[in-house]
Amino acid sequence: MKSLKDLEEIRKKTLDTINMRKDQSGTRVVVGMATCGIAAGARPVLLAIMDEVEKNELADVVVAQTGCIGMCRLEPIVEVYRPGEEKVTYVKMNPSKAKRIINEHVMQGKVVQDYTVGAEEK
Repeated sequence: MKSLKDLEEIRKKTLDTINMRKDQSGTRVVVGMATCGIAAGARPVLLAIMDEVEKNELADVVVAQTGCIGMCRLEPIVEVYRPGEEKVTYVKMNPSKAKRIINEHVMQGKVVQDYTVGAEEK
């Protein structure tokens, strides 16, 4: 059993990790974490993204979570916001796809068209 102080420290550390570098400008990666997203596997996707950002020491990348994005059938959903570019919405994500998004889109600026909402709806 953990003490209240221990639990509060765990909570603070977790929130700090999830909202990595929230006040900085740069690329923002948002994971849909509503009930439908979580049920579809959004938590492992979020963890893979955070791990990849940390592993590559991407100080200008903010990882955040949001509630319902409105496309339950396409969950898990990840949105990438890069300065000066349109938002890109990736659908039916999994941890390996999420790592590819970080490596190709976030780090190299190359949108992974195969995983976008537009590709899914063709």
